[in-house]
Amino acid sequence: MISFILCLALLIVGYLTYGKVVDNTFGPDDRETPAVRINDGVDYVVMPQWKLFLVQLLNIAGLGPIFGALQGALWGPVVFLWITFGTIFAGGVHDYFSGMISERNDGSSIAEVTGKYLGSLMQNVMRVFSVVLLIMVGTVFAVGPAGLIVTLFKNSGASGLLTTTLFWLIIILTYYFIATFISIDKIIGKIYPVFGICLIIMAVGVIIGIYTNPEFTIPEIWSHFYNMHPAGTPIWSFMFITVACGAISGFHSTQSPLMARCMKSEKQGHFVFYGAMVAEGIIALIWAAAGCALYKTTGGLNTGLAEVLAGGQSAAIYDVCSRTMGGIGVALAMIGVVVCPITSGDTAFRSARLTLADWFHIDQGSYANRLKLCIPVLGAGAILGIGNATGLIDYTVIWRYFSWTNQTLAMIVLWAASMFLFTEKKNYWVTAVPATFMSAVSATYFILAPECLGGFINAKTAEGAVIYNTALAYPVGIVFAGLMLFLFIHATKTHKA
Repeated sequence: MISFILCLALLIVGYLTYGKVVDNTFGPDDRETPAVRINDGVDYVVMPQWKLFLVQLLNIAGLGPIFGALQGALWGPVVFLWITFGTIFAGGVHDYFSGMISERNDGSSIAEVTGKYLGSLMQNVMRVFSVVLLIMVGTVFAVGPAGLIVTLFKNSGASGLLTTTLFWLIIILTYYFIATFISIDKIIGKIYPVFGICLIIMAVGVIIGIYTNPEFTIPEIWSHFYNMHPAGTPIWSFMFITVACGAISGFHSTQSPLMARCMKSEKQGHFVFYGAMVAEGIIALIWAAAGCALYKTTGGLNTGLAEVLAGGQSAAIYDVCSRTMGGIGVALAMIGVVVCPITSGDTAFRSARLTLADWFHIDQGSYANRLKLCIPVLGAGAILGIGNATGLIDYTVIWRYFSWTNQTLAMIVLWAASMFLFTEKKNYWVTAVPATFMSAVSATYFILAPECLGGFINAKTAEGAVIYNTALAYPVGIVFAGLMLFLFIHATKTHKA
């Protein structure tokens, strides 16, 4: 338990200290923000700081810091280190700069911001990539909750139309359309803070349940400083890709501009962006601790947790909540596994609309212009969702690439932030160091992962276990990271003011 407490303390201290270093490096001032200067009553709306924080937390969180952390716990308490230091030195930095640079550029979407500092080619790549990614995220977070609701009705003995996935999918997509279309403060600004509080309460309930139950013990890092994954999957770089939302996630950069358009003052950025990421890191740390504490180990491996995770996201979250909080936990788990994905899905579609609006310079002040983008965006989501629900479309294979593309997006955003700091004549190493690190993570994973190049370079034992070709992947990852750093430094040397 000492390891957990130390990591929790480091996260809090990191927010108060390194978070201020990041904030001072950017240098917020008293200039008029886009929310005040533009204020169109739709996407540019001033909201109070506490609401900005809770909305940002739910935008970037959803089930990410819960299920990702549980999966990360398969490697053992060593995951605490990635969650803690990843949040302080990478995730918080990424989220802060993606939000604040957007704010400095009239609340532009991350594709436009990246293009400004990394060139037109990267801008167009990011435009296409962002829209496809966001529609995929929104669709998955519509199909998943629809299936979970059906399961709940079946468990209660209900039948008929109300228990069909298609029915609930249509209901959720209808809500997504409304939330994407109308002003951000009408639905998202009102209900997100409530659900954000529920997400925090669920995490607090889990850790209290662990500490008050003598059967549960959070293992220490120093006595379990080895790979506890039952499948022998390497810590580097699989753990760093698996635990994304609880440490650093490129998806966050697509969400931060939403709040960048609603800030009254630049000085709110430290609390809203860096603070929300630290809060998410704390939530992830708690759920990772639950994964390490609640389940049996066999031969030093987390076999019990692996068995629970094999039952799916909802089953794992349900089990943790019921074992730590009893009946109250079951109710919170049901809210979490249904509501949290939905609250990530609607902002994903909203971000897709805004990315397209910035791309094609379509003003979103009028109903007609918003409809021009809402209809095709939600239409694409509906086709994918209904196709998946009926078995006509299977994008699970494509979705396996999301983990890698998510962290690669974070890498790109950090390099863009580094160039921003260079042009502003500020300390760009604050972002360049985590950008270099994430370059190594992304390259190594791309070489080793079965859905990427791993299927060609990895071998298998007679029993079918994967033998990862780390002798090739690790050096390639290091060389790629060094190359990216070299290209960045070269760009700073040849940059014309």
